[in-house]
Amino acid sequence: MGIEVRKRKRNLGAHTAFAATPMASHLRPKYLPKGPPCTLTCLIHADIRGYLTTIAQSEMYGRSYEESLEAGWYILTDRNPFPAVCGRICPHPCEAECNRREKDAAVGIQAVERRIGDFGLQRKLRPRRIPGGPYPERVAVIGAGPSGLSCAYQLARRGYPVTLFESSSQAGGMLRWAVPAYRLPQEILEAEIEAILELGIEVQYRTRIGPDLPFEALQRDYAAIYLAIGAHQAMRLGIAGEEAPNVWSCIDYLRRVNAGERVEIGRRVVVIGGGNSAIDAARVALRFGAAVTLLCIEPREEMPAIRGEVEEAQREGVQIAGSVAPVEIRTEGGRAIAVRAIRLAAGKWEAGGQLTLVPIEGSEFAVEADTIVVAISQRPDFTGLEPWRKEPGWVSTSGRGETGVTGVFAGGDVAVPSGLAAQAIQMGREAAEAIEASLRGRPWAEEAPPVVVRHPQMNLKYYESLPRTEIPVLPVEERGHTFREIVLPLEEPHLLAEVKRCMSCGQCFQCDSCYLYCSDKAVLKPVEKGQPYQFKWDFCKGQECNKCADECPCGAIEMV
Repeated sequence: MGIEVRKRKRNLGAHTAFAATPMASHLRPKYLPKGPPCTLTCLIHADIRGYLTTIAQSEMYGRSYEESLEAGWYILTDRNPFPAVCGRICPHPCEAECNRREKDAAVGIQAVERRIGDFGLQRKLRPRRIPGGPYPERVAVIGAGPSGLSCAYQLARRGYPVTLFESSSQAGGMLRWAVPAYRLPQEILEAEIEAILELGIEVQYRTRIGPDLPFEALQRDYAAIYLAIGAHQAMRLGIAGEEAPNVWSCIDYLRRVNAGERVEIGRRVVVIGGGNSAIDAARVALRFGAAVTLLCIEPREEMPAIRGEVEEAQREGVQIAGSVAPVEIRTEGGRAIAVRAIRLAAGKWEAGGQLTLVPIEGSEFAVEADTIVVAISQRPDFTGLEPWRKEPGWVSTSGRGETGVTGVFAGGDVAVPSGLAAQAIQMGREAAEAIEASLRGRPWAEEAPPVVVRHPQMNLKYYESLPRTEIPVLPVEERGHTFREIVLPLEEPHLLAEVKRCMSCGQCFQCDSCYLYCSDKAVLKPVEKGQPYQFKWDFCKGQECNKCADECPCGAIEMV
């Protein structure tokens, strides 16, 4: 846990008179466990502290390293069937809120999640079913992307017969078709999907609801429907020259690459966009031997793409031109030959919180290209499902996926255009819980937000300064024109060192500080590991002392 407990000499002064008297204050110490900020910020609200401390305390509880990894895997997969996937591609906002940042550096949560996920695949671990089923009501899930698979997973665990309807030949959605292998190897995705489907989920591939099977037929034959078709239709720039055959949408480009097709892109590629897909498209083009220029309207430091991915792209050789907008795609003989762009300056902030960008007169320039990839955004394709399309182009839902039509729920990118797999997974889980509540005729119990402990409520001085473990990556010079995975796994010694940096924010980890600092012996140590400490109120001075609460490193004791 990286804790260093030091007993200090204390001058009790007048407080000594209270030592043998009944409690002198109405306030008494109490263990009130709190949530860590990492879980609050996690898009899936995973029990991050739970799996980190499970591994960190292996020796304390007499578990082997492997036993702790397995226990961590079951903690993770209670909410997320894709730990190995998310451990690779999630933007990990959890680390940005880690209290450890106030001491030295955030815990490497993403690297630990990935290692736990990979361990589960290596050991062929399978998810635990949730007691209560089986149930007779059949549920249809439209779309086998991360949100649809997450919903199907949670429903199948609860004992519901689930049928997935997928328009393509394989499950995975954007995880399969839009994430390059150097970030997410296909065999990792395949293995986690296999574990989900082994719960007994039926899949009907190459079936589009609407064109191939009427939506009304599903409403007739299934007790509930989850609409999770994603956002696979590319949005356009709306400028001259965009119709040229060598101007590709990012989703079509990445889909063809991930399908194993040989794509001819020439020696010069221009990518337009500043998100994760744009960075992926640019780095893929590098691996085909092209010189790549990326144009985006955002300043380079404000690109919406994951910061680490942007930095890796630049290390590999992608040239990024920020604060520019494409004006025209120049063509010759029917093919695109260059992008004409103009530089932008910051204008005024609008009422909605958006910054207007103003073209700088006389700043136009051109970038020559053999292929142009447009990666500005995607939207859902509602072909055959037109009644479900609401302005500005997505399905309208409540916070738990309800559409307002009895028995029909929706989630993922078809409802919230975030493009983040973790958020889609969370929406699928919430929809599954709402569907079950509806089918069982009980109210859906929304999770109450936890009381979160922040670093001012903790005693950071008790924790040793421990450097963050450097996450290994494949050297740039070894990447070349291959799709070898860039980020490498943590091995056992480094993983153990990293999980021990977790400060167990808000949860007692039996450091004995309260016991050591209580001069009145009012704190009783637990008989068994993992049980809470107890207080002898007759000997406790309450708020006249406060020492146990003041000295608790993780902020788990309060005077109430």
